[in-house]
Amino acid sequence: MKLSKLMVVALFYAFLVGGPLAYGQLTPTFYDDTCPSVVSIIRGVIAETLIFDRRIGASLIRLHFHDCFVNGCDGSILLDKTATIDTEKEAFANNNSARGFDVVDIMKERLEGVCPDTVSCADILAIAAEESVVLAGGPWWPVPLGRRDSLTANRTAANAFIPGPRDTLERLRSRFTVVGLNNNTDLVALSGAHTFGRAQCRTFIDRLYNFNNTGLPDPTLDTTSLATLQQLCPQGGNGTVLADLDPTTPDDFDNNYFSNLQANKGLLQSDQELFSTPGADDIIELVNIFSNDETAFFESFVESMIRMGNLSPLTGTEGEIRLNCRVVNANLAGKDSVLVSSV
Repeated sequence: MKLSKLMVVALFYAFLVGGPLAYGQLTPTFYDDTCPSVVSIIRGVIAETLIFDRRIGASLIRLHFHDCFVNGCDGSILLDKTATIDTEKEAFANNNSARGFDVVDIMKERLEGVCPDTVSCADILAIAAEESVVLAGGPWWPVPLGRRDSLTANRTAANAFIPGPRDTLERLRSRFTVVGLNNNTDLVALSGAHTFGRAQCRTFIDRLYNFNNTGLPDPTLDTTSLATLQQLCPQGGNGTVLADLDPTTPDDFDNNYFSNLQANKGLLQSDQELFSTPGADDIIELVNIFSNDETAFFESFVESMIRMGNLSPLTGTEGEIRLNCRVVNANLAGKDSVLVSSV
């Protein structure tokens, strides 16, 4: 872990979070009196899970991303389907793809045992995202807290707003703008979360064999990477086979993602679009800056994560503090109840 860089980022954003990036009623000190062990409990669950599941950090930060892009950061992605809730888990970007729900269940159960009816599921996702980055060697930041949980989900919005692996740069810019993020720095910095984690073959296989219905591979994909990925993901093969988003350091949070883009080794089309789209000089410049300066990437990533985490949060008396992240409280005693099991 690059301690000097992490300290620079931490100090920089400890200052910023009390200034222009302190949004609404959210504050990093929200649970100081009511649940001071919240971060250590969440960190402990992630650390335990990493022992047997190296993907979990990337999976947890992805849950936070996909939550915030749908009606703001309100824990709606965690709700299971019921007679009245059309779960976001079955949206195109999440179905048979989003994971880590069981780990969130464990976090919630432990927190309920120590601080009953106190920590929201939306805040659990925000803290888990930050701790996942730290445990992978990335930057720390003071997470603004105080979100409450939604009473419903929105699969239609999930299908409309969550960025997809085949999105063009124009489409990516549009998706970021519509939810309230900027379409350059936020877009490039947050895409850098693909510096760790995995993606299924089905999310990029068209790049290997039939890009844009041409019958040919994506010409922006490095030929050596193409051959490797074709071996891993043959035509007609198992679409759920996993490939490293960053083949260089797949489990580390660093800036190699951007170096991969410069070498035409971005795994997803939506990744490589950041560097290979003609005329996108502002985006290409950011890729080059972040590739050359990891601290610059970390600083921008933290600022963008704080901004994303403050998209339309429920606060005060809005929503509720769910006792089970999968179910609204009104359904806990009914047929829609879901039991939380520990490991």
